[in-house]
Amino acid sequence: MHTPLADRIRPVSLDDIVGQKHLIGENMPLRNIIESGELPNMIFYGPSGTGKTTLARMIAKKTDRTLRKLNCTTAGTQDIRDIVNDLNSFTAPNGILLYLDEIQYFNKKQQQTLLEYIEDGSITLIASTTENPYFYVYSAILSRSSVFEFKYVSPDEVENAVIRGFKLLAEEKNEVFDVETGVTRHIANACGGDVRKSLNAVELCVLAAKKPQEGEKRVITLESAKSLTQKSAMKYDREGDEHYDILSAFQKSMRGSDPDAAIHYLARLLEAGDMTSAIRRLLVCAAEDVGLAYPMILPIVKAATDIALQVGMPEARLPLADAVVLVCNSPKSNTAHNAVIEAMDDLKRGKSGPIPRQLQNMHYDGDDAAVKGQFYMYPHDYPNRWVEQQYLPDALKTKQYYFYGDNKQEQAAKEYWNKIKGKK
Repeated sequence: MHTPLADRIRPVSLDDIVGQKHLIGENMPLRNIIESGELPNMIFYGPSGTGKTTLARMIAKKTDRTLRKLNCTTAGTQDIRDIVNDLNSFTAPNGILLYLDEIQYFNKKQQQTLLEYIEDGSITLIASTTENPYFYVYSAILSRSSVFEFKYVSPDEVENAVIRGFKLLAEEKNEVFDVETGVTRHIANACGGDVRKSLNAVELCVLAAKKPQEGEKRVITLESAKSLTQKSAMKYDREGDEHYDILSAFQKSMRGSDPDAAIHYLARLLEAGDMTSAIRRLLVCAAEDVGLAYPMILPIVKAATDIALQVGMPEARLPLADAVVLVCNSPKSNTAHNAVIEAMDDLKRGKSGPIPRQLQNMHYDGDDAAVKGQFYMYPHDYPNRWVEQQYLPDALKTKQYYFYGDNKQEQAAKEYWNKIKGKK
């Protein structure tokens, strides 16, 4: 059975691990915990290919506990029972170190099964997940564990792993490789901080290269590396954290008036085939962040998104790019957004009340009405089409939700209505 290069080249010491120096560098917290020999329950959280499994295996070697490993994508309740049955037996006299890979795939009941044994110390848990543990890990287990966040590995560090990968394969094949200039750097950049993916790319490049004749070198070309890694950098899971991270970055870049960043994240969404999410965030941003500073942004962006949906990809990228840049370059105002949020908060707190009599949809008074007549004043019957009267319920009659923004559009409206209403 073929063992992937990423497994054959796994580090044997903490110093050999690529990246995560904020956790396992000299005098860093996780390194000190590991070297102390007393292991707490731990949860490793971060992207794929950043060393979570490698470090867990390394920790297992430093303990005299029996190691059990489960991948939660395929394991079930019976697997948990089998592990529990080994406790206090001759096969696990000192307890069990349980490594759960992808713990987010265990449901609450499965996670609860382990709780008793984690609490009494007979099982020490090391769990890894690519998703936010505060959303996916049962709170009782979370409260008994220390969470360590793994981060994407920098291209410089990934390139070192790529070079080691080519060297190991050359030794295994007893060949000499001619790796063109730029190959290792391209793989390091293209694999999005995922060391495992970069080593898989190394192995593919070697397999794709022409087998050399005796005395010749195996040539690894930059063109081949680009072809084999052209979409490797795309990290995207429509159900995972990466989905929401990209969408968040997309909207925040538009809100921050950075067209270069916004176009970048739009491209990532489109490349992943997620035009629907891109359109939704674009429409929301036009209303929330540009809003009343440029009211025409709404029909313009709506038209652009309609065109995109009608023509489909790849042409859809053009009207969407136009709309994204327009949103970035437009003046910003969130005054209407703030107003409606505050109004809804008031309702949740019970701040409301009857609608004023003059605004009710009533055309007659009941016999019990002390004062007859609705008394609504029709604004068009008054100068400048405005008349002062109470519109909010009595409990909120002095409340102000909307405050004019400092942009040209809203300041012009403010000046007009101050003049009409006789305000200074």
